[in-house]
Amino acid sequence: MAAHYTDFSRLFLSWRGRRRYNPCIHFLLTGINMIRSMTAYARRELKGEWGSAAWELRSVNQRYLETYFRLPEQFRSLEPVVRERIRARLTRGKVECTLRFEPDASAQSSLILNEKLAKQLVDAANWVKMQSDEGEINPVDVLRWPGVMSAKEQDLDAIAAEIMAALEQTLDDFIVARETEGQALKALIEQRLEAVTGEVAKVRAQMPDVLKWQRERVTAKLEEAQVQLENNRLEQELVLIAQRLDVAEELDRLDAHVKETYNILKKKEAVGRRLDFMMQEFNRESNTLASKSINTEITNSAIELKVLIEQMREQIQNIE
Repeated sequence: MAAHYTDFSRLFLSWRGRRRYNPCIHFLLTGINMIRSMTAYARRELKGEWGSAAWELRSVNQRYLETYFRLPEQFRSLEPVVRERIRARLTRGKVECTLRFEPDASAQSSLILNEKLAKQLVDAANWVKMQSDEGEINPVDVLRWPGVMSAKEQDLDAIAAEIMAALEQTLDDFIVARETEGQALKALIEQRLEAVTGEVAKVRAQMPDVLKWQRERVTAKLEEAQVQLENNRLEQELVLIAQRLDVAEELDRLDAHVKETYNILKKKEAVGRRLDFMMQEFNRESNTLASKSINTEITNSAIELKVLIEQMREQIQNIE
C-alpha cells in the first residue's frame, strides 16, 4: 500500500531518530551560511532489496521559490512533504525535483503460498473423492483457487522512509553546489566593487583640476565677450557653476554603496533582493555623475562605472 501524507510524520520521525537528529546540526544544514547561487544540480542514487531510486534536483534563477515535481505514481502522495522539505531549506529559484524509481523484478514476482488454504482445499477434494469415488485432484486447480497464491507486495512505507532520507542527502549536495557557485559569484562581484572604488578615486582626484579648468574657461569667455560683471557677481556665478558640476556627493554615495554591498555579501541570509536594490542605487549615482561630466576622462569613468554595475547586476540576478 502506498504511503499516505497523514502517515508520513511517523515515518519521518522514525528516520530522523535513526539518523541521530541533532538540532544544532540541523540548523547548520538548513541555515544559510554563505552566498548561494540559484543555479545548481544534484543527483543521488540509492539501492535496496526493493530495487533502486534516484533523486534529481536542478534549479535556475527565479524571483520567488517555485517547485515542480516528477514523482512515480507509487510515491505521488509524498509530494506535499517533499515540497515542505525544499521550502524549509531554499528561499528562491525555480526548482525541478525528479524521483526515478525502478522496482526489483524478482522482488515484484515473488509469490506467497497460502498453505493453510491449500491444505483445506486438498482435504475437501479428498473428502469429495471418498464420497463419490470419482475424480482426481489437480494441483494446478488448487493453485488457481482465489487466495491460494498471491504476489508479494512491496512495503512502500519502508521504501518511502529510505527515499526521504536520500532526499535530505540530495538537498545537502544541492545546497553545497549552490554555495560553491555562490562563492564564485561573490568573488566576481567583489572584483567589480574594487574596480568601482578605483573609478571613484580617479574621478575624485580629477575634480579639483576640472573645476579650476571650468572656472578659467568661463572667465575667459566672459572676457572674450567683453561682458563686465562685478567681482561679487562673477564670484557668485562661478560658485553656482561649480556647485552644478561638483560630484563630491555622488562620489561619497558611491563609496558608501560599495561599503554596504561588501557588508551585504558577508550576511548569512538570502541577500539577492538587497543586492538588486543596491544596484539600483549604484545606477542612480552613476547616471548623475554622467550628466555632470564636462571632460572626456570623467565621461569615460562614468561609462566604465555603468559597465561594472551592469556586470554586477547580471551576476546578482542569479543570487538567492
